Amino acid sequence: MKDELAKLALAIQFLTRLPLPAKIGYTPERLAATPAYYPLVGLMIGAICAGAYWLAALALPQMVSVIVALGTGLILTGAFHEDGLADTFDGIGGGLTREKTLAIMKDSRIGTYGTAALVVILLLKATALSSMPVWLTFAAFIAAHGLSRLSAVMVIATSRYVRDEGTGKPVARGLSHAGLTMACLTGALVIVLWPLVQPFPAMLAGLGGLALGHILMRLFFENKLGGYTGDTLGAVQQLSETGFYLGLLIWL
Repeated sequence: MKDELAKLALAIQFLTRLPLPAKIGYTPERLAATPAYYPLVGLMIGAICAGAYWLAALALPQMVSVIVALGTGLILTGAFHEDGLADTFDGIGGGLTREKTLAIMKDSRIGTYGTAALVVILLLKATALSSMPVWLTFAAFIAAHGLSRLSAVMVIATSRYVRDEGTGKPVARGLSHAGLTMACLTGALVIVLWPLVQPFPAMLAGLGGLALGHILMRLFFENKLGGYTGDTLGAVQQLSETGFYLGLLIWL
């Protein structure tokens, strides 16, 4: 149990900016196994965003409340995944070769493609979420953040890491069958519990949008890179999350 709690703490430390005790039992092996808990950490992030949205909605209009919640998520994660999305679009859009693409993605500066991608994805999130009833928006934040992290974990499980080093390297080979099962069970729990707050067809529509976002993003980078990087995991998470919101909106 202590070992699993240490892995969870490391997953929280890796994906968020939440302060944790200095000694949380770090080992390279534990860090490599953290993807098993990415969906659970996603649920935590989604719950905090949903709470910020709920509080803001008590006094503010829907769109403003959604923006407050999205801003909370950016602060909570340090825009970790959004940075990956921007780097992915900069690299794929500006690199003519695989090597050039990887070099651009490693550059900390943001370019035109990355800026455009960030603007579009944030606008899609804000407008989709603000077009839903309050209670659906609240539930969508939690479900989308958890399931979109599972979407990123599936890339780790089914593709290969293409860099010799980088943010994704420590977890590239650490996902065991037990870890993948844990991640999938967390996602399954979200799906099973969804009917307690919303009709199940809404979840199916959201999952359809999430799956489409997952597939489109992988088609965007995998053929060129021959696999994934830490940045592309962030991009998959972002497009999967947005796809979930759009799927719910279509269901409405």
